[in-house]
Amino acid sequence: MQDYQSQKPIVLDILDAHRTMPGNLLPILHGIQDTLGYIPAAAVEDIAKALYLSKAEVHGVISFYHYFRTTPPGKHTIRICRAESCQAMNSKALEHHAKQTLGIDFHETTPDEHFSLEPVYCLGNCACSPSMTIDDEVYGRVTPEKFDQLVAACKGAK
Repeated sequence: MQDYQSQKPIVLDILDAHRTMPGNLLPILHGIQDTLGYIPAAAVEDIAKALYLSKAEVHGVISFYHYFRTTPPGKHTIRICRAESCQAMNSKALEHHAKQTLGIDFHETTPDEHFSLEPVYCLGNCACSPSMTIDDEVYGRVTPEKFDQLVAACKGAK
C-alpha cells in the first residue's frame, strides 16, 4: 500500500483540473478514486482546503455515497445486488454467505487483500436473480455453492 505523500501529487493534479468546475466535489472524488482505487483519508484535508469546505463536509459526501472507498480495494471486487428482484430471490442468504465465507462485511477487504465486498443496487440482470459481479463479470442465479466456486476460481487464477 502506498503512503499518501507518494499519492499527493496525483490528488493535487486532479484538484487543479477540476477546481473551477461548478459542482466540482463529486468529479474530484470520482477522479481520485478512479485513479488511486480509493480516496485516502489524508486527501480529505487537501480537498477541503482547495474547495473552501470543511473536512466534515468532504467526509460527509464520501460517507454518504456507497460507491466511494476510503481504503484500498482488494485485487478483486465482488458486488452483490441488493435490488428488489434479487431480494425476492433470496439475495440476503447470498450476502450472509459471502460475508461469512470472506470474513468481512460490505465496504471491507479481506486481510490477504484478495477480495473487497460491495453492495450494489441493481446490475440489470433481474431475470437471473440473485446476481453479483466479480470485477466486471456479471453472474446470475448465484447460490452459496456457486459463490464458493466463483471465489475459488478467482483465487486459483493468478
